[in-house]
Amino acid sequence: MNQFRKKHLISILEEFSKTDAPLDVFIANYFRANKSIGSKDRLFLGDAVYGIIRWQGFLDFFLESPISWQARVAAYFSLDPPNYAQSDRLPAHIRVSFPKNYYELIVQGLGEQQAQQFCLACNFPAPVTVRTNLLKIKREELLKCWKDLYHVSPTPVSPFGVQFHRKCNFYALDEFRQGYFEVQDEASQLIADMIDAKPGDQVLDFCAGAGGKTLAFAHKLAGRGQIYLHDIRAKALAEAKKRLARAGVQNAQILSHDNKKKNSLKSKMDWVLVDAPCSGSGTLRRNPDRKWKFTFEELHRLVDLQRAIFREAIEFVKPGGTIVYATCSILSQENDEQLAYFLREFGVKTLSSPFRSFPIRNGMDGFFGIILQKPL
Repeated sequence: MNQFRKKHLISILEEFSKTDAPLDVFIANYFRANKSIGSKDRLFLGDAVYGIIRWQGFLDFFLESPISWQARVAAYFSLDPPNYAQSDRLPAHIRVSFPKNYYELIVQGLGEQQAQQFCLACNFPAPVTVRTNLLKIKREELLKCWKDLYHVSPTPVSPFGVQFHRKCNFYALDEFRQGYFEVQDEASQLIADMIDAKPGDQVLDFCAGAGGKTLAFAHKLAGRGQIYLHDIRAKALAEAKKRLARAGVQNAQILSHDNKKKNSLKSKMDWVLVDAPCSGSGTLRRNPDRKWKFTFEELHRLVDLQRAIFREAIEFVKPGGTIVYATCSILSQENDEQLAYFLREFGVKTLSSPFRSFPIRNGMDGFFGIILQKPL
C-alpha cells in the first residue's frame, strides 16, 4: 500500500470514528471532498475501510491498548481474519468479529452453528444486485443490453433482479438515467413483491423512505389507482420524488407525516406496507459499523417503535384489507415476537407463511415479511 492510500485510509477511519453518519454516506462525502482520489484508489479505500470495520473486533483482540487506527490498519493487512474462523484458541465472538452481547443474542435465536455462519457472512461484501423497472423494460431485454459489457446473471429467486459479479458505477449508465433499473437487494425485491396490488387499488407505503419498495411494486397497478408514500423524513421523500419521476411512476403521491390529508385516507387502503425501522441485523454486510453500536436499549426502543408504527398504519387499512409487515432483521424480537403481538392485539390473521431470508456469501440479505388481513 502506497503512502497516498495509507494516508487517506487512516484519515477516513479516524474521521468516521468521530461521527454518527452511516459508513456509506460518510465515505461518499469524503470522496466528494477529496477529488484527487482516483477511481482505483476509491475502490481500494472503500474495500479496505469496510474490511477493517467488519473485522475490528478480531483485530483489536491482538492489539494492545490504547488501540490506534494505524495499528488496526497494520494488523488488517498482516493477519488473515477469515482463517481464524475455525480456531478454538479464540473466543467464538472474536473469531467472527462480533460484540459479545450481540453474538450471544444471535446464538440464542439461531443456535451456535447457524449464528457463526450468519456472523461470518456479515464480514464479507454483499452481492451487487439491481431490479428491473417493468414499467419501462423487461429483465430479458436488460440482460441482453449488458451481456457483452458486464458479467451479469439473473437473480435465482426474484423474477426482476440482475446480479453484477463485478463492481460497476451504475449511476453513470444510460440505462439508469433512463429509469430502466434501480439498485436493490434480491430479498428487498421479494418483500416488495408481497404487495399483490392490482390496477385501481389504493396503496400506502407507510415507511417509504426514498421509495425503493414502492418503485418495485408500482408496475402492478399499471398506472391506475393510487400509491401514497409516507415517511417522517422529508429528505428521503424528496429523493423518492426524483426516483418516481425517473422510473415513470405517475400514480404516486408524496405524503408527509404532518399532511392534513392523512386523516381522510383512514380505512381506505387496500394495501399498506410497513417496512419498519429495525436493527438492520440482516444487512450488516452493508452497514458493518452498526454491529459495534448495538445495545439492548436500542433494540427495545425499536421494538416499541415498530409496535407504535403498526398501530398507526393499520388505521389506514380498509376492513378486510391487507397490511404487510417487514424488517431487514433476523432477530425474533423484531419478527416472530412482533407477529405474535400483532395477532393478539389487532385481531389480524395471516394470509401467508412468513417470508424469511438469511445472509449467505453471494446471496441475498436477511429479511422478514408477513402478509396480514385486517378484520371486517
